[in-house]
Amino acid sequence: MATECDCRLVNDETPLLFPHPSPRERFYRRERQSVPAARAFARDALMDWGGCGRAEDLLLCVSELATNALVHGVPPGRGFLLRLVPFGEDGGVRVEVHDSGDGEPVLPRQDAREPREGGRGLLLVSELADKWGVGARCPGKIVWCEFEGRFREGSRGRSVACVGELSVMNCPSPKEEP
Repeated sequence: MATECDCRLVNDETPLLFPHPSPRERFYRRERQSVPAARAFARDALMDWGGCGRAEDLLLCVSELATNALVHGVPPGRGFLLRLVPFGEDGGVRVEVHDSGDGEPVLPRQDAREPREGGRGLLLVSELADKWGVGARCPGKIVWCEFEGRFREGSRGRSVACVGELSVMNCPSPKEEP
């Protein structure tokens, strides 16, 4: 039994069969170069998806979650998985970092009398993302955050950013209607 294939090219006039781009994922080893590599991977995915908006916020969260996975979640000899999942009709993106380490991340106390160098990554994620959380995985956990909308102005009034050819650039803020 033969199967026929429709070999027509998809163009701007052909409706898409799938409402969202495909999720992207990549595995990283336990090494320092993995954090900038994960950030570059996320930037490339956003560029491929035509994302414009809170890209800088999303990329910073990718860096923070990847760093946390390397420092706290990945045992020696293992690595972590970065997964980017488009969702919603208006083009949101969910960032997931899967690791095999024990423990559950918690937000540190915000105590100005105890300045320290580390421990602020999840605070940044909680402020920049629309949602964040931790899910179970065997072994380990999934730390995730979500950015809603087609990367237009954030719900908290942050300025937008565009994904450029090889870098992230600032876009002008949308004009407010009188």
